[in-house]
Amino acid sequence: MTRIWKAYFKASLILRVTIALVLGVVVGLVGGESVTIWLAPLGDLLLRLLTFLIVPIVLFTLMVGVNQSREGSAGRVGGKVFGYYLVSSALAIMVGLSVATLFSPGSGMVLDEQASFSVPDNPGVVDTLLNIVPNNIIGAFAELNMLGIIFTALVFGIALLKMRQSEHQHAMGERLYGVIETLNEVTLKVMSGVLHYVPIGVFAIVAETVSQQGLETLLSLGDMVVVLYIALATHLLIYCGIMRLFGVKLRTFFSEARTPMATAFATQSSSGTLPLTINAAHRLGISKSIYGFSLPLGATLNMDGAAIRIAISAVFAANVIGAPLDFVSMVQIVLIGTLVSVGTAGVPGAGIIMIATVFAQVGLPIETVALLTAIDALVGMGATALNVTGDLVGTSVIARSEGEQLSDHPPEEATAEVKS
Repeated sequence: MTRIWKAYFKASLILRVTIALVLGVVVGLVGGESVTIWLAPLGDLLLRLLTFLIVPIVLFTLMVGVNQSREGSAGRVGGKVFGYYLVSSALAIMVGLSVATLFSPGSGMVLDEQASFSVPDNPGVVDTLLNIVPNNIIGAFAELNMLGIIFTALVFGIALLKMRQSEHQHAMGERLYGVIETLNEVTLKVMSGVLHYVPIGVFAIVAETVSQQGLETLLSLGDMVVVLYIALATHLLIYCGIMRLFGVKLRTFFSEARTPMATAFATQSSSGTLPLTINAAHRLGISKSIYGFSLPLGATLNMDGAAIRIAISAVFAANVIGAPLDFVSMVQIVLIGTLVSVGTAGVPGAGIIMIATVFAQVGLPIETVALLTAIDALVGMGATALNVTGDLVGTSVIARSEGEQLSDHPPEEATAEVKS
């Protein structure tokens, strides 16, 4: 048993995660729910551990990042991040509409008149903007209000920077910055330990998901699933083109991005995968001043996979009722889908909220959402993986635009703790 554990810890993280994915599929198909029900707590534990790290890693990383920013660069980087995420989301919806129009998923299907689905509440753009400023800091942390946590970290990080630059408060500012920097390093140390548990949790989550969905669900709505993954692959190729344009080495990028991508695929949580995404950016050699802001924000705002899912679901619903989308409807979906994706939680099931909201706005039948819930997990996996990939792509591209050179080799301390 000791030799097995030594071999486990010695193997690279991505190898362990890949094996966990394969074993999870096999156990889910063969064992069924009777077996995976015993594995469910292991998956829940992974989600709890990753969620447990979100507040400290976002708070301390962002505060340290602000204080490491070059003079005048913070506003410029912030503008690039917002601009990239907005354009990327709109482009993702256009890709989804184009691929779905080409393959026409849902054609020939008949809507079950007894199917029903109530539209979940969506906070809307105005409420989302207001929620950026939490009325209670503790409440923002407890509720995992990502925009509120980011706002808090930015405000206190900037205040700390001003203290360090002040003649009278410089000493206090430096002492406090030392404490924050130490807490950030402690958080990263805890994260390195959690990474060892990731394959076990991924195995349990995948086994449970496969046992619940089964092959029948996949085959009944198979065209929808296939078209979605074709669109995700198309957008991934666009990412590759953008990175090549900015001089990002694809092999280096994917060697570090594959672990958060695989974990996001299994957990269906952009926010929950955030600690792993930040670790990947660190290993790529990107500065904290960039990834400390872009990745937490991206986990909340940048949902390219979800945007593609909205577009394909809309074409699917229109085909089911025999009323293909016209150009005006497609433009509406691009505009509304881009806005709806802003502030939607990066957690399992959030995609259904976005889809139902867009359907209600453009007049598509809400009943078709009931059909889509049957494959929610299957399409949510791929969409979430692309969400996380898009965050890392944007961060890498912005880092290159700021003149940073991405590392071909991970930092020594990261390599010593967790191989990937």
